[in-house]
Amino acid sequence: MAPALLFDLDGTMLDSDPIHEVVFRELWEGHGRVMEEGFYHAHVHGRLNADVFREFLPEVTDPQSLSDEKEAEFRRRLPRPYPATPGVASLLERAEAEGWKKAVVTNAMRPNAEAMLEAIGLRRHFEVLVIGEECPRGKPDPYPYAEAMRQLGVMSEQCIAFEDSPSGVRSAAAAGAYTVGVRSALTDEALRAAGARMTIKDFNDPALEPLLDAPTGALA
Repeated sequence: MAPALLFDLDGTMLDSDPIHEVVFRELWEGHGRVMEEGFYHAHVHGRLNADVFREFLPEVTDPQSLSDEKEAEFRRRLPRPYPATPGVASLLERAEAEGWKKAVVTNAMRPNAEAMLEAIGLRRHFEVLVIGEECPRGKPDPYPYAEAMRQLGVMSEQCIAFEDSPSGVRSAAAAGAYTVGVRSALTDEALRAAGARMTIKDFNDPALEPLLDAPTGALA
């Protein structure tokens, strides 16, 4: 069996978190709150916006509308073009050449996912985009990754998932994927604590090659 590659988007395929954090910080200030250092990665990173707002902005009566506003501002600030994480384009070219199935699994809303993939020039590689807020449950629940496996027609033991947040790592690992943490914002220790089997600096990391070359059964 050939491997199937499942990619998170924000922070995994591109370093978009700095843009998100600035927009969140301004939103927090607009609600009379101060976003302390480290808050974004501790409480926002990788989660659905609406879940964050329900927890920390309970006075907001329509968290989904606020999420829509926040993400529209993110898209407005996202430069086009925007650099992809080093090595990810080459990995996708290899996947195309070898016939590996692949999908994006993200808690980003669909307009954001489309905007980011277009900005980094990699939209053409993906037919399957699983959007967390379109699922019954988003990450950290395993549902989005299980849904990607269903749409691709693959078993969990075929799947290598790439994630940069504890929320995403937990989701992918719980769905049964061999989960690789991308150290764009967090340490090896933090990603492994969430359930990553290994971590990489980026997609050029030499540690990734043996995994891609291993027989699929070795991923279990």
